[in-house]
Amino acid sequence: MTDRLEALGSSVDRLRTVVDGLDAAHLTDSAYPSGWTIADVLSHLGSGAEILLGSLEDSLAGTPSPDGAAKVVWDEWNAKAPVEQAADALAADRAMPDRIDGLSDDECTRFRFAMGPMEFDLDGFVGLRLNEHALHLWDIEVALDPSATIAPGSVAAVVDNLGLITRFTAKPVGEARSVTVATTGPQRSLVLALGPDQVELSAADPSAAVDLVLPAEAFVRLVHGRLDPDHTPPVEGIVDPDELRSVFPGA
Repeated sequence: MTDRLEALGSSVDRLRTVVDGLDAAHLTDSAYPSGWTIADVLSHLGSGAEILLGSLEDSLAGTPSPDGAAKVVWDEWNAKAPVEQAADALAADRAMPDRIDGLSDDECTRFRFAMGPMEFDLDGFVGLRLNEHALHLWDIEVALDPSATIAPGSVAAVVDNLGLITRFTAKPVGEARSVTVATTGPQRSLVLALGPDQVELSAADPSAAVDLVLPAEAFVRLVHGRLDPDHTPPVEGIVDPDELRSVFPGA
């Protein structure tokens, strides 16, 4: 758990550094998702932290989370003014890794988090938060600096969780085929199995011919629907990123 929690803590610190430099007017500027302001993204991160902290406490207490608890939190955050959303988001955001860091060994061992049919241990739980945090931090940073990239420490932790994320972000299109992807920074060999009904991402055969080479940071954004042409670094290979953008259209 140490690597993911450390990466999450670093991402939380980076978010504070970015947001502390913004005045009230900047909070209502558009973030990367065109329908969201920077304050909206912060509200999403803050409410998410509050909901996940509630789930953590419920799990440790051995009690189910109340029905409708998430909606209550969302309604409260949506009612806040942008300046409140920003300030409260930074506080809630910091509280989550601090609480996890203070758990006893026994609490770490027995924690379980259910999401639909899936169940996660504490490391998986932290990974889910890190994945969301890294991408939404980028949503804010890139609105301020078009050349922004996801923090390297987050990329190294998130890229190995993309198989799970692909289940939710991919949209099957066209006929069945496979695309072998090699990433740099860090180096990974992955294969996208594109089918008419599902898309799967897994480790590639080391001997397989590579179809696309790109930075791991860019591949993370591709899987999350954030690799538009204006934010695509140089890539190599026989597959055009446009072919995969339709597979990962984003929210």
